[in-house]
Amino acid sequence: MEEKQTIMRRSALAAVAAIGTVSLLLAGCSKADDDSTTDGTKAAGADAATKGVVNASTQKGGTVTYEYSDVPDSFDPGNTYYGYMFNLSRLYARPLMTFKPGPGDEGNELVPDLAESAGVPSDGGKTWTYKLRSGLKYEDGTAITSKDVKYAVERSNFARDVLSLGPNYFQQFLDGGDKYQGPYKDKSAGGLASIQTPDDTTIVFKLNRAFQEFDYLAAQPQTAPVPQAKDKGIDYVKSIVSSGSYKFQSYDEGKQVVLVRNENWDAATDPLRKQYPDKIVVNLKVNPETIDQDVQAGNAIDLGGTGVQAATQADVLSSADKKANTDNTYGGRLVYMAINTKLKPFDNVECRKAVQYAIDKVSVQTAEGGPVRGDIATTVLPPDIPGYEKADAYATDGNKGDPAKAKEHLKACGQTTINTSITARSDRQAEIDAATAIINSLKAAGINATLKQFPSGKYFTDYAGVPKWGAENNAGLMMMQWGADWPSGYGFLQQILHGDAIGASGNTNLSQFDNKEVNELLETAIGTEDKAARDGMYTEVDKKTMDEAALVPLTYFKVLLYRPANYTNLVSTSAFSGQYDYLNIGTTKK
Repeated sequence: MEEKQTIMRRSALAAVAAIGTVSLLLAGCSKADDDSTTDGTKAAGADAATKGVVNASTQKGGTVTYEYSDVPDSFDPGNTYYGYMFNLSRLYARPLMTFKPGPGDEGNELVPDLAESAGVPSDGGKTWTYKLRSGLKYEDGTAITSKDVKYAVERSNFARDVLSLGPNYFQQFLDGGDKYQGPYKDKSAGGLASIQTPDDTTIVFKLNRAFQEFDYLAAQPQTAPVPQAKDKGIDYVKSIVSSGSYKFQSYDEGKQVVLVRNENWDAATDPLRKQYPDKIVVNLKVNPETIDQDVQAGNAIDLGGTGVQAATQADVLSSADKKANTDNTYGGRLVYMAINTKLKPFDNVECRKAVQYAIDKVSVQTAEGGPVRGDIATTVLPPDIPGYEKADAYATDGNKGDPAKAKEHLKACGQTTINTSITARSDRQAEIDAATAIINSLKAAGINATLKQFPSGKYFTDYAGVPKWGAENNAGLMMMQWGADWPSGYGFLQQILHGDAIGASGNTNLSQFDNKEVNELLETAIGTEDKAARDGMYTEVDKKTMDEAALVPLTYFKVLLYRPANYTNLVSTSAFSGQYDYLNIGTTKK
């Protein structure tokens, strides 16, 4: 997922290998309860939230504020793919399964949410059955049923002309999914036949092939229930019906969202959520430097979870006291540049290899903020995703690029120079700086790239994620950051490399890579019960992708988060790319 992400997924979801599984450290607990949160947070020390819960507290009341520099793709749980929205949406939208709040690798543990237990597979992994908890209600007091979960999956995966932003795994794997037109076009009462609801608390998914990791799909916000009578298609985002511990008090598009306690949420049906703050405010289009100031002042959390800005980073790392309030961790992510394999002359692999050799990755790493922001990458899979194997298909001296080698491949593809465009997100300064460093590297090899910037909220819907737009605007190169939709090679690779993932809008396979061998390997892997065999296939997918030079790995992403004082229950989780788990954050401020 791309912070998306991410979902997430997403806009995400990888083990933090360097951390390992540890017991919860209830750091600063008494401090949080007596309003001395600042001291409690400082006492916890650097990286404390990657090892345990910082400022653990059961104190209720107050307002928790999130700030974001742009707007998310959507607050609709069925129409989002940013990891931070996968994280936040759980406050008002309960999926069948979710990830257990916990530090680092502990956060990757799947636990039942709307369901009373994990899915029960049968027919060799082609059928999955879930039972809902009893007593579940929406914010208006009406009962949540299995039919609402069925409808949620149908609207999110099969009406791509209306809701195009989330992943489409269900569409690909459900039997008959290639023919079903979705609930807005199909007016029959039965809907998709391969999602069955024999009673109000049972839902059965019939797949077209074995899927050994289906519980991870059930953890995506697309399984959060939606009452069909209340659905307004693309406008449902303006009147979302909550199934979680909070509900929408107001929705001011592009500006602010306010959540308040859902009085019909019942803790007896929900062992995960604690409903600590009275109110949750999400402020949008806030200047990134302002966000950093508000976070350091203990007044906000950076919703995007991408970490402090470059200027703030230098200040924070040079101060022992401030550094003690930071969490620096791997996020199971890859920062990379996609190469449009359908756009001339990049439809020629030799031209793509020229790009691979031309880039000075050290300059890119520096532009992103140095090693604290990520290690130099040479593979598609990050080191903390199963299937990773160290390799470097386009090695250069010191990772600084090789213009002469690049020119050899340029000549092999019949070119002496290439003129193209490179896209980046206008509200992500580090991404712009990295793209600028790439432009400088490419120029030395005879590849001239012009930077085009677009806001995060429209990047996939209107620009880089729209193949037609890319063709019309000579967008041969596209900046990207990706995290696993769930912690496996398939969860990382499928939506950015499988041909079936290419969409007309909201596309995350920016390279438009459609390789028969890669597609077949991914399909075989997900139906294979033996995990070691699956992981070996993911390694092979990585190698074949790099042989085809479909994307340029830049850095294995690391995040540097600042831990805001006065906020409680802060824990950095691998499930959401190192972000703090948003499920139970509270505040000591009244």
